[in-house]
Amino acid sequence: MRLRSLLLPLFTTCLFAADTAAPLPEVAQLLVDIIRVDTSNPPGNEDKLAQLLAAKFKPYGFEIDIIPTPQPGKSHFIARLRGNGSRKPVLLAAHADVVGVEREKWTVDPFEGVVKDGAVWGRGAIDFKGGLAVFAQAAIDIARRKIPLDRDIIFLSEADEEGGQYNTRYLSTKAWDKIDCEFALNEGGWIIKDDKGKVLYVSISTADKSGVSLKLTARGTSTHSSMPRPDNAIYTLARALAKVSEYDTKPKLTSSTREFFMALSQVSAEPMKSHFRNLSEGKDPQLVAAADKAISENTLLHAIMRDTIAPVLMNAGFRGNVIPGSAEVTLNFRTIPGTSNQELIDEMTRVINDPRVEITVAQPGIGRTPLTPEQLKDYERLRNMPESSKETDLYRALVASSKKTYPGAVVTPYLFQAGTDAFAWRSRNIPVYGIYPYPIDAADLSRMHGNDERVPISSLQTGVALITDTLLDVAAAKK
Repeated sequence: MRLRSLLLPLFTTCLFAADTAAPLPEVAQLLVDIIRVDTSNPPGNEDKLAQLLAAKFKPYGFEIDIIPTPQPGKSHFIARLRGNGSRKPVLLAAHADVVGVEREKWTVDPFEGVVKDGAVWGRGAIDFKGGLAVFAQAAIDIARRKIPLDRDIIFLSEADEEGGQYNTRYLSTKAWDKIDCEFALNEGGWIIKDDKGKVLYVSISTADKSGVSLKLTARGTSTHSSMPRPDNAIYTLARALAKVSEYDTKPKLTSSTREFFMALSQVSAEPMKSHFRNLSEGKDPQLVAAADKAISENTLLHAIMRDTIAPVLMNAGFRGNVIPGSAEVTLNFRTIPGTSNQELIDEMTRVINDPRVEITVAQPGIGRTPLTPEQLKDYERLRNMPESSKETDLYRALVASSKKTYPGAVVTPYLFQAGTDAFAWRSRNIPVYGIYPYPIDAADLSRMHGNDERVPISSLQTGVALITDTLLDVAAAKK
């Protein structure tokens, strides 16, 4: 094992050199090292990554804290680069855990950090170990250059973002003084390029969608499978699901989403240019409907402008010769801020239109772990939380650095289509801005949480430039 650990970095560098005739950039090698620490959650084992990061940060003068949780092997990592303290810190937050994999569907080892085709491949390459590597590299580069700072720069690698109870909310109750800040960067918005490599736009998320699950329960007579009855619960549920599958919710545009679509109209050719404008500003219902249909062909854009519905769990039956007395399905909704549970129940009641199907709010959970009472309260608060202000030094710096790093790209606020770990700060009125700090295309995006996840090495490099420039803008000592 020791010989393998010594040879792997050299082997990976040789692979990249053979593929691109250039040495592997430092940020790419860092990502390779990070991917090789398997932090699939559950169980996470984020402490292993914390130990690796400690060795990376310590030589450059960072103060290191590793915050353990009650679950063995699960820890949060914090590295602080001290400034003169004249201004409050800026935080870089990235999650250490990743979702699991279906190994047989990958063409490479998902935990090897394979380098090929100008990209680093592996679980978390995009979500969010790539971002963790970029944030870490930017902070290390600033420390290496010994640039005087007015603010501390805090780097956080946290546990349980993808699922579990010891996430940033837990961390904030145990070590808030370690992560308190004026504002923070996190995962969120996208830097999207076309199939020719041109960066079209940089979206900076100022809010997240939240989630709630509804349970549909159909009931019938439980009896021997040799004597089927008309009130079969599975059939009733199947008919309800068929109706849901053919239904789509209506667009609900926040101010940031309108601004985002208007920005897309600037970089789009017809007819999409007009579709984006019509959806954002149109009054003609037919034009709005046509725009919705055209834009919704892009699954990401479809998701950010409406409450989405996805069946995620089913339960019916217990023996092969018994017709079950009930059948259940769980629908997961990702909702626009302000949407209530009762609105969703009323909407599904109208769509299904069958009194034999009961619709209730499912007990929220992360994976198979039910939420605690405090987490349930957080869920409700999150769904009505205001957007982070665009009138801060960090937002303005990120906009300016994005325009500098990607000339010609439009920069726009954005409602993130999923949830993140930003709640711990936004609930305390600390602005959080989300970005996946590397340009990707539609093919790269489709691999996130899927198979053969990868991130281009050149995108990692420009991401380091973007984040470094942003940090220096807000944290470097003023002359």
